[in-house]
Amino acid sequence: RRIIPGSHLFRESMSMSSGRLVLDTSLGAISLHFLEDTAPLTVNHIKSLVSANLYDNCCFYRSDFVIQCGLQTPDGRSVPNPYDDLSVNESQSPANKAVGNKRGTAAVAHWDVPDCGNSEFFINLNDNMHLNDAYGGYCVFAQIQEEDNESWETVDRIANVIKNDPQQRPRIHHIQVLLV
Repeated sequence: RRIIPGSHLFRESMSMSSGRLVLDTSLGAISLHFLEDTAPLTVNHIKSLVSANLYDNCCFYRSDFVIQCGLQTPDGRSVPNPYDDLSVNESQSPANKAVGNKRGTAAVAHWDVPDCGNSEFFINLNDNMHLNDAYGGYCVFAQIQEEDNESWETVDRIANVIKNDPQQRPRIHHIQVLLV
């Protein structure tokens, strides 16, 4: 049986394993460990998008209290998302609130409608606990491990490049899911 990215069978197959995202960017690598126990539906959504190579050659384009990436190319063009938005927001679960939007966590962006998530995500540069409840909350789905100096340095490098020149948009060459 063929498993199509974004399909119900694909999401089931991806949910049977834990792992991490590895972002290969123009400024270094970032490794984000999934928080499957706190946001299983959100983790599966992100895995589906990554497996479809949706983020390849997109960029980070925002740096204030987060660095945000999504379906924009370094020259500012939008990339269409052929998949549906996430139809649930797991940010209000006790487990997700316990983790919270702390420095080094990754959360799904969403429109002004709180019970959804789209294909964009951000990495918190600071403890941003107000994001746990703002606009219905932003669901944390992964985090950088405390001892992972390379990832921390890459995140800070991306933030500084964008802050110093907002026209600079560090590229995501490829994201992959590594299973543990």
